[in-house]
Amino acid sequence: MLRCGQMMLAQALICRHLGRDWQWEKHKKQPEEYHRILRCFLDRKDCCYSIHQMAQMGVGEGKSIGEWFGPNTVAQVLKKLALFDEWNSLAVYVSMDNTVVIEDIKKMCWSPPQSSSAAHSSAHVHRSALGRNKNTAGFCTGWKPLLLIIPLRLGINHINPVYIDAFKECFKMPQSLGALGGKPNNAYYFIGFLGNELIYLDPHTTQSFVDSEENGTVDDQSFHCQQAPHRMKIMNLDPSVALGFFCKEECDFDNWCSLVQKEILKQQSLRMFELVQKHPPHWPPFVPPTKPEVTTTGAELIESTDKLFELEEEFEILSV
Repeated sequence: MLRCGQMMLAQALICRHLGRDWQWEKHKKQPEEYHRILRCFLDRKDCCYSIHQMAQMGVGEGKSIGEWFGPNTVAQVLKKLALFDEWNSLAVYVSMDNTVVIEDIKKMCWSPPQSSSAAHSSAHVHRSALGRNKNTAGFCTGWKPLLLIIPLRLGINHINPVYIDAFKECFKMPQSLGALGGKPNNAYYFIGFLGNELIYLDPHTTQSFVDSEENGTVDDQSFHCQQAPHRMKIMNLDPSVALGFFCKEECDFDNWCSLVQKEILKQQSLRMFELVQKHPPHWPPFVPPTKPEVTTTGAELIESTDKLFELEEEFEILSV
């Protein structure tokens, strides 16, 4: 599931920097943004979305390193790690109680830069004709690209057939990033459907470690499918899933809301999830997540922990 979460996020970053229509071609020279995206996911402690960082951040979600993650846990981990990623500057919203709140998302995506001072954040903000914001302090803000993840439970032990049409409809949306899920003991990244079968990428393939070259490029062969995607019957899907959507601009999110109202919420009973305009009054107040005030990155934390263990071992040897 960690690898599946990486796949969904990587697809969001491709849409963010290269466009949804971009396609990888073997042996073709790729833009610098592409290699920067790959470097985010290298299996190194100092890469922001490495498996090391995801596993370490999962500890805060109650998952010990080595323990299996579910779709919701991966979503929460990505939400936290994105706060340390200034280059991509994503706003990650993970829905709660099967409910997407439009007001909260717009509040989060139009938030001023995290690096601004208290005086800046309290300054008057007005929106220009270009859709960007400029406050009296002089710096510009704007819509932060949105990664929207909706964790769902579509049944008890098996998927309820009543949700199948709405689930498949989500893959048709231009904002779709697919879905995280799988079947018992196997996590998959679902990217589409054909009839009553889901098309998925399977991360259960052992591959050699890849690192960046001296010039910053990455040998990317193993980052892409070397064979056709797999298929499985939709009724074999585990009911615990997480839908993913990417909205680069506010108009993309508004369009997504319209599509959901038209295609997903037309069912009067047993809706897959709810889309509401206002923050529910019985919920705690929504506060956009911000980067914690720390003097070290997650990578340095892991490295310092490793050094601590090394010092403890040396101390034990000296004591003997």
